[in-house]
Amino acid sequence: MDAVNTLLTPQRRSAQASLGQVVLGFELIVVGLASLTIFGLGALPPALALGGGAAVCVLMLAAIGLMTKYKWAFILGWAVQLVIVLAGFAVTMLFLIGAIFAAIWTFAMTTGAKLDSQKKEN
Repeated sequence: MDAVNTLLTPQRRSAQASLGQVVLGFELIVVGLASLTIFGLGALPPALALGGGAAVCVLMLAAIGLMTKYKWAFILGWAVQLVIVLAGFAVTMLFLIGAIFAAIWTFAMTTGAKLDSQKKEN
């Protein structure tokens, strides 16, 4: 009977994971559109522009899905932020977009960690 109750009892989600998933979810749309922009401008070869964009999107989806279970998914999220900032070498405007999303990601991670620590204290 305990096993059934354990399965039916909802787990408390971490605020840090929830905020990280929201940020990466919105960023996923921007990365998809940015890869199409890089392709359309001819800034990179088509295979690299579209394949690289798809690869980053897959990494983001993996981080979103794994963030509630594994702490290393947060590191994957930080790596994605770095890749997006570095994409500015292909299209200069991506430096700004990457910096904005990196700032939002940093805010989400620090605020989420604070909320989680306050939840543990109560």
